[in-house]
Amino acid sequence: MKDKISTSQEGQVNDMKSYYAFQAKIYDATRWSFLFGRNAILKKLPLDRFKPIEILEVGCGTGSNLKALAKMYPNAKLTGMDVSGDMLGIAKTKLEKFENRVTLLEEPYGAENKFDKKFDAILFSYALTMINPQWEELVHQTPKDLKDNGIVAVVDFHDANFEFYRKFMRGNHVKLDGHILPILEQNFTPLISQVRKGLLGVWDYMVFIGMKK
Repeated sequence: MKDKISTSQEGQVNDMKSYYAFQAKIYDATRWSFLFGRNAILKKLPLDRFKPIEILEVGCGTGSNLKALAKMYPNAKLTGMDVSGDMLGIAKTKLEKFENRVTLLEEPYGAENKFDKKFDAILFSYALTMINPQWEELVHQTPKDLKDNGIVAVVDFHDANFEFYRKFMRGNHVKLDGHILPILEQNFTPLISQVRKGLLGVWDYMVFIGMKK
């Protein structure tokens, strides 16, 4: 069960639901072209492939990462959270083969969630830059939902090298000003912390894997 969400969070949730009502239809066909690092970060997770671990993905979207993780970790139980029912509808179909190991939740992540377990790893894949202004609350919540020595993995936009692109991304609900990586490094013990060039050097993306302190 979860507590009532705040007014600001409710507004954010409604914005995301509206945005992805259409985007869900074209998401898988388009995002591969600019959401870099999503597949690579899954391969870098320092987890035992055959242990019965628990993994949570926040902002799981259409379930592509969860499907890959289900194949990589045959004994893992996976939880995917997203506020968009349209995205989760696609994920449910995509993950039908693994439905006995995957739980999908249509709700925002935060302190109001009352999980009955701790996770070995929590993944944010191009999610935190879209969660405004609550993103920092989520970073601080994450260690509370991790087991001792649990892992957080984040791949996301980092910063834009041109103001026109920063403005364009704001129109798509994405905040780009290098604000997330320093907070991750403060709250977790970094195992991997990298900034890489995005498309044509117009923007940078980050790859972060950290351990709960």
